[in-house]
Amino acid sequence: MTRFILFGLALLVGCGGGDSASPRADSSSGGGLSGVGQGGAQDFGLFRQILDDGGIPGPETLDDVGFFNEHVVELPLPDCGEDVCLHGLYGTMGNMISGSDCTVLLLGMNSTVTADTLERPPLHLTVVVDTSGSMRGDPIAAVKRGLTGMLEQLEEGDRLTLVSFGGEAELMVEGLTADDPLLAQAIDDLTATGSTNLYDGLRRGYESAEAWADPAYQNRLMLLSDGMASTGITSFERIVELSAGYSEAGFSLSTIGLGSDFDVELMRDLSEQGGGAFYFVEDVQAVDEVFQEEVNVFLVPIAERAEISVAPNSPWNLRGVYGTRLFGIEEGVASIDIATLQLAGRTTPSDGEGGRRGGGGAMLLELLPSGEGDMVGPVGELDFSYRVPFTDTVVEQSVEVVAPAEALGGTWFTDSSVEKGFVMLNLYVGFRMAADSASRGDDPGALAVLYALDGNVRDWLQQTPDADIADDLVYVERFIENVEARAGQVNRPEAQEPWPVD
Repeated sequence: MTRFILFGLALLVGCGGGDSASPRADSSSGGGLSGVGQGGAQDFGLFRQILDDGGIPGPETLDDVGFFNEHVVELPLPDCGEDVCLHGLYGTMGNMISGSDCTVLLLGMNSTVTADTLERPPLHLTVVVDTSGSMRGDPIAAVKRGLTGMLEQLEEGDRLTLVSFGGEAELMVEGLTADDPLLAQAIDDLTATGSTNLYDGLRRGYESAEAWADPAYQNRLMLLSDGMASTGITSFERIVELSAGYSEAGFSLSTIGLGSDFDVELMRDLSEQGGGAFYFVEDVQAVDEVFQEEVNVFLVPIAERAEISVAPNSPWNLRGVYGTRLFGIEEGVASIDIATLQLAGRTTPSDGEGGRRGGGGAMLLELLPSGEGDMVGPVGELDFSYRVPFTDTVVEQSVEVVAPAEALGGTWFTDSSVEKGFVMLNLYVGFRMAADSASRGDDPGALAVLYALDGNVRDWLQQTPDADIADDLVYVERFIENVEARAGQVNRPEAQEPWPVD
C-alpha cells in the first residue's frame, strides 16, 4: 500500500528509495541562496560518536530534527517576493528497507537573504558556562578559546554577560561590550571545579538577562555543559519549567552539550522550548565553529511566530508528524508553531567537511491513502505565515500540492531535492529501527535493516554522488561492524516493514 509522507519547514527532507534513474519534471532546483531552518537539535553527533567509539547507540540518542539538520537540500529559487519562500515538492518510489511504495512531499523553505546581508538589532547575550570538575583540561580550555573567538563576531553595541556554575552559580561580569578588558579577564578566570548545579546556573543567567532586558535588543542566552545536574534542583521537570517561563517572556535559549555524558534530552528540550539551537560537540576542537555559527546564524532570526497548517484532501489521512514536537493535530489538520526561523549555517553538502555538518532543518508529516477519492490531483493546502522580526508585519503564503498522473504506479520526482529527501528519511528510519532492535537484543533484526540500507544507499550513490549521504553510509557500515562484533555469526532475516499499515 502506498504511504504519503510530507516533509517540511526548512530546506531538507525525505522518505523512500528506489531507481536512481527515475524520471523527473523540469526543475530550477539548486538556486536557493540560503536555506531556512528551525531551532532544536542541529546534529546527530552523539549517535555518531557512540558508533565511532565501537558502541551500539540506543534509539534515544537519535533525534529526527538533528539528523535532518545534517543534510543540505538545494531548493528551487526563492522567487515568492518575500524574505522566506515555501516550496512543496512531490515524489514517489519504493523505500530502501523493504521496497514497499512510499510517496512524499518535500516542504522546504529558503531565502534570498544571506547571513552577511541580514541586518539585526544589538544583542545582549548571556552565556552560562558549566565549570564543574569534569570540565577540567581540554573542555574548559576549548570553551575559553571559543568565547574569546566569539567576541570578534560581536558588533558594536552588543553586550555580553558571563555566568559560571559548579556547585553554585557565580555572576562573573554583566552587560559588557566585547572590547571591555574585564570581559576578556573574566573568560580567562573560568576555572573547573566542584559539582554541577545546572538549575542555579540557568536561574542566575535568566535573572541577569531579565535585569538587562531592553526592547531595542535581542535578549538571548547560551548554556554550555558536559554533564548531568548533580546538586541543587536536579529535577528534569523543574529545570524545563524554569526555562519555559522565561521563554514565554521572550528570552531565547540555545544549548551546547560537550562530550558524551551530558543530559541530551534536557539540553534538547531546553533549546526547543527556548526557540534556540541545540549542539552536540563530541570534539572540543569544534567548539569554535559552534560559537561562530550561533552568533552568525542563530542569533539572527529571519522570521518569528512561524505557523504552518496542513489540511490534506479526502484521499489522504494524516498519520503522524516528525521533525518537531511543536505541533498539534485536530480533525485531521496539522498545526505547527515555531518561535523563530533562522538562516541555515550550510549552503552545500560539502561545506561542512572537516567540521560539524549541522545547519539545516526539517519536519515531516505522514499520511496514508484513505481509499476515498482520486489520488491524482490536489493533495492538500499548505498555509504558511510568519511575522517579520522586530515589526508587526505578518507575511502569509499558501501552496497547493498536486499529485501528477505520471506519479501513479511508478517512480517520479518533481526534482532532485525530493529524491535526496527520500534517501534521508530512509536512513533516519533505518537507523532508528536498527537501534531499537539492538536495544532489545535483536541483533539479527538490526542487521537485516542495516544490510538493506547499505546496499540500496550504495547503489543510489553510484548514480547520485552526495557528500552528506556518503557520510551517512559510513555510519551505516560502522553500525553493521559494531553489531556484528557483538552478535557474531547470525542468520539474516528479512527486513521488517518500516511504515506498517495500522
